[in-house]
Amino acid sequence: MGKLNISQKDAYKLMLKEYPDIMTVEQMCEVLGISTKTGYRLLREKKICCLKVGRAYRIPKAHLFTYLCIGGEETSI
Repeated sequence: MGKLNISQKDAYKLMLKEYPDIMTVEQMCEVLGISTKTGYRLLREKKICCLKVGRAYRIPKAHLFTYLCIGGEETSI
């Protein structure tokens, strides 16, 4: 397969347009196709960077792209 070079800025503009810039755990899990239990585990293990507002987690879309390795040097498709 070919390699696709895409910047994180371009990925941010193209992907997940229908989601807010700061997502909830439920929205993040929907995007990743995982259960909320798994989502909370990823956040607790600091595999996905997040913000904690009171008792609620908030995940910036840019941090989700970083977790998915989108917008790095090279991305394989």
